[in-house]
Amino acid sequence: MRRALGSLRCCLALLLLLLPPAARGSPARPAGTAAGRGTDRCSSSLFTDATCKNRPLDLVFIIDSSRSVRTEEFEKVKVFLSEMIDTLDVGERATRVAVMNYASTVKVEFPLRTYFDKALMKEAVSHIEPLSAGTMTGLAIQTAMDEVFTEEMGTRPANFNIPKVVIIVTDGRPQDQVQDVAARAQAAGIEIYAVGVDRADMQSLRMMASEPLDEHVFYVETYGVIEKLTSKFRETFCAVNMCMLGTHDCQQVCMSSGGSYVCDCYEGYALNPDKRTCSAVDMCAPGRHDCGQVCVSNNGSYSCECYEGYTLNPDKKTCSAMDMCAPGKHDCAQICLSNDGSYTCDCYEGYTLNADKKTCSAVDMCAPGRHDCEQVCVRDDLFYTCDCYQGYTLNLDKKTCSRTTTSSLVTTEESCKCEAIAALQDSVTSHLEALSTK
Repeated sequence: MRRALGSLRCCLALLLLLLPPAARGSPARPAGTAAGRGTDRCSSSLFTDATCKNRPLDLVFIIDSSRSVRTEEFEKVKVFLSEMIDTLDVGERATRVAVMNYASTVKVEFPLRTYFDKALMKEAVSHIEPLSAGTMTGLAIQTAMDEVFTEEMGTRPANFNIPKVVIIVTDGRPQDQVQDVAARAQAAGIEIYAVGVDRADMQSLRMMASEPLDEHVFYVETYGVIEKLTSKFRETFCAVNMCMLGTHDCQQVCMSSGGSYVCDCYEGYALNPDKRTCSAVDMCAPGRHDCGQVCVSNNGSYSCECYEGYTLNPDKKTCSAMDMCAPGKHDCAQICLSNDGSYTCDCYEGYTLNADKKTCSAVDMCAPGRHDCEQVCVRDDLFYTCDCYQGYTLNLDKKTCSRTTTSSLVTTEESCKCEAIAALQDSVTSHLEALSTK
């Protein structure tokens, strides 16, 4: 009850702050005076209360680290950044923060997409080192447009209506043209706050800042008091978080926006036409997934699978045909033929595929129609040779046969010659025998 009464008193105090000075019975603060750090207990409670959170921003700090900024002064700038981060509602769906460091060159210390945790962000800030050269403020603004305020670097799409804000902290005069580049940035929807310290050129600050200038140009005498601006920016960015009041009717996600709110949905869900409730998105609808073959929807998410004969690649999206003929993957008895994620069986020569399309049986090579022998087929395991019937001889083609012809070993002429020789031999023999008897 005590806390509730305290919050009520603070809300009444906020209403009084919104009234003109004359209406609330106090003198007006002189224009251009930086807000002091001292606040009463109520205002402190007001800005740390859970219902008071800055509206979501894409916020970029651009800090001057030229040679005119001494080391101890640059450390105070980093303290200012850390305290600013503490006042912001930092998060992926809330305020995103980037930090740029510039002198003659520009360095993006970290973009909007890097940190959504305050502690990690402040740790990164503590390690920033000055560049110690000239003051190219125009170049820094241009770099913010080209390299930081992009969706790739964490800036949210235009249809999200998230304000793009730049806070420039500098103590000198720009050495390049800032007016034109600042005008282009503002035309692109970037709101620019210019913070001048010590020797800062006021005219240059006004050239780069957004309108109205009295709300976007700040000046402090030294870096030692720059922390005074923290509360000023806190007041500027703070808005009542309607989502924390418990009066919204969003089914899933409530996003506070400048004294009002809009509803949103968790990833994998889409906002229904009533702008309040959510329905699971068919993540496997055409154009919503990047699966190469099969998309399996799963309660607002999805996973990829492959057709039979294919395997999921390491990217968990695309598929590759499996070698279905690898050992152990097929059931072919003799030959496996791979075919784009599938396979068929075949047999060696002399075998034929059985009806089961897997096993093989030896073929009778001498069966009618399987050989080309003219007369006789002789089977030899899985092969065959040709032969001929008796009285025939195999021709040179080893397939056809010719009839065998019986030829006389001695011709008639040769026979006559033989008989004459025999008669002569008989005559000589008789003559010799006659002589021997005389």
